[in-house]
Amino acid sequence: MTPRPIVVGVDGSEGSEAALRWALDRGARTDTPVTLVYGFSLPMVAGPAGLAPAVWPDYGSRDEAENLLNSTVERARQSHPGVTVNGTVVAGDATASLVESSRQSRLVVVGARGSGGFTGLLVGSTSVAVSANAHCPVVIVRGDEPPADAPVFAGVDGSEGALLALEFGFAEAAARGVSLQVVHVWSPPPMRWRPPAFDLDTQLAEQRAETAELVEGWREKYPKVSTNVRVMAGKPAEVLIDVSHEAQLLAVGSRGLGGFRGLLLGSTSHPLLYHARCPVAVVRELPN
Repeated sequence: MTPRPIVVGVDGSEGSEAALRWALDRGARTDTPVTLVYGFSLPMVAGPAGLAPAVWPDYGSRDEAENLLNSTVERARQSHPGVTVNGTVVAGDATASLVESSRQSRLVVVGARGSGGFTGLLVGSTSVAVSANAHCPVVIVRGDEPPADAPVFAGVDGSEGALLALEFGFAEAAARGVSLQVVHVWSPPPMRWRPPAFDLDTQLAEQRAETAELVEGWREKYPKVSTNVRVMAGKPAEVLIDVSHEAQLLAVGSRGLGGFRGLLLGSTSHPLLYHARCPVAVVRELPN
């Protein structure tokens, strides 16, 4: 059976080049083929006066896209000779193409900034669409290139999406031979709602015990992965951004509970997408 590929969106921009390097390294590490998808908008040019339609597709732009894709595929094969690399050009809605590709993919990888058909892919509504509808994890490559021995981080809150992110985080840490830092962010009640006997340290200890129990089930499957549970008080996006400088990858679910609800599907998504200092994996589904 042909393994599911890693799909990476490319357009020649600096952001897509970073995404391509990440995808190729991941493909080499896990012996997974990589498929490059070049998305572009088909420009229109004026047609002959008095004839319909008044504008005509500029098919020369597709030739340019295919030439860029072919050269990018060749470079990828040279830099990562052990990885099977293929490519395809798609015209029109890049988001729809990536979401559709995700049905048969192991992973979708995109840069934090793009050009052409991928412009704004992760700075506006398109980011929400890909993260919310992809049928496999989506990795947004941003920030400086982290050290190879930096840990993988997983943000958890007990929701189904967070459990998928935790599983993804364990698998990534195992493949990279690094530790996994499991982060649970707890938002304490406002001061006016706290009972007289409220003790922050005690509450955090209870939250840590619950999170550690959640993690324990995965230790047997990944016995070589060193794990550490970190429970912090605060706002999830702010805490995750703060700790992201320590990580080589940060995995979160596409939906959450409590503070994580809407983390990557609403207004809270913007701080993480703009300010995380490492690649971010949004896990909505895991491939079968």
